[in-house]
Amino acid sequence: MIRVLIADDQRVVREGLGMVLGLMKGVEVVGAAADGAEAVTLALSARPDVVLMDLRMPRCDGVEATRRLRTEAPEVRVVVLTTYSDDRSVLEALRAGARGYLTKDASGEQIHEALRQVLDDQAVIDPAVQRHLVDAIAASRPAQSTLRDGLTPREAEVLSLMAGGLSNAEIAAHLVVSEGTVKSHINRLFAKIGARDRAQAVAYAFRHGLS
Repeated sequence: MIRVLIADDQRVVREGLGMVLGLMKGVEVVGAAADGAEAVTLALSARPDVVLMDLRMPRCDGVEATRRLRTEAPEVRVVVLTTYSDDRSVLEALRAGARGYLTKDASGEQIHEALRQVLDDQAVIDPAVQRHLVDAIAASRPAQSTLRDGLTPREAEVLSLMAGGLSNAEIAAHLVVSEGTVKSHINRLFAKIGARDRAQAVAYAFRHGLS
């Protein structure tokens, strides 16, 4: 059972999401918050598996709430669900610790799949914003002299694209290399940064500006 907390300042959205989630097999809604501060308070008491977090809310916005949850309840995954798909919103949310980013155009099936994926320690990025995010990452990629832990420029590029939510196949197509080559890069960069899985690697990317 995936225990979900909804955080959105619009009552109609909270109620609508609650109804949609309530119809999903294996999903339980454990609470609903009208702003980020309430979301943090409810998350600390209810300890949901996932918080579906809006970004623009009064008192405490979704980015700050996500940042607080990463510190106070790191086991709680945050998936942003918002109308905003601009580069700044996406990057701020992911750097704050969000494991996923969906727009409110997402279908119930997409939301359900995102819940399952983040519990499997995968990063989830809405296809509608993925390309914008990759472009923003490419534009802000650090110079070789700023790379850490012995990462090569190509390994850093692969890591950045992973942080953008691309699969191995999509990274291979973007770099015009084979999927096997991408897997080799990933194995090497995992060893260098001490990451056990993709989620830890993505977290490293956001901590060190490779996103």
